[in-house]
Amino acid sequence: MIEHVSLALATLAFIGSHLAMSHPLRTRLVQNLGEAGFALLHSLIAFATLGWMIVAWRGINAPVPMWIAPLWWWNVASAIMLLACILLVGSLFRNPAFPNAGARKPAMRPATGVFAITRHPMNWSFILWALVHISLWWSPRNLIVAMGILILAIAGSIGQDRKKRALLGEGWRGWESRTSFIPFRALIDGRIPWRAAFPGWTALLGGLALWLAITWFHAPMVSPIGGLGRGIG
Repeated sequence: MIEHVSLALATLAFIGSHLAMSHPLRTRLVQNLGEAGFALLHSLIAFATLGWMIVAWRGINAPVPMWIAPLWWWNVASAIMLLACILLVGSLFRNPAFPNAGARKPAMRPATGVFAITRHPMNWSFILWALVHISLWWSPRNLIVAMGILILAIAGSIGQDRKKRALLGEGWRGWESRTSFIPFRALIDGRIPWRAAFPGWTALLGGLALWLAITWFHAPMVSPIGGLGRGIG
């Protein structure tokens, strides 16, 4: 029980510090520390709290899970994780949500690639990761971490939109009107043509490479494993 409390506190510290430093505290900290100093402090706190989470998670003996998904779902979950990896890699390029002085220009362009799929591809990669892990394996330590990441990604998306509206005004409101938070919604309702949703070869190949690496890493850890991992394991 004590170990689970430690993991819950570590997860809360990771989520709370990230949200606080990304939104309400960011402006004041940047003013006092400068962009470089803020980035260093943010990274140190993120690594420290994430390290605490990892140590706490590993300190819990893996119990018999309350739920294990059926074999067919592991294959579906593996495909969902491939999409999450593509979204994550694609979000690293020309992302108007990134904190930089040139963010207004990308927000004015038509939404293409992973941004045609969702306005928040990075956060959705973590949302999908969390939902997949919750759906596959119900153990207390898994649920604590996955629920924490899910809350962080959803709250972070909401906070990011609010912050960008304040910073970019009509530029960001226009970006919101042309895109969607829910994946594929802007494509389904016709705001974005389907041909614009091709992620690009960098996102596709980079996402595939990341998915292969994650699958390989998971193969000896869990069984059954979906997709390629079943062959690797």
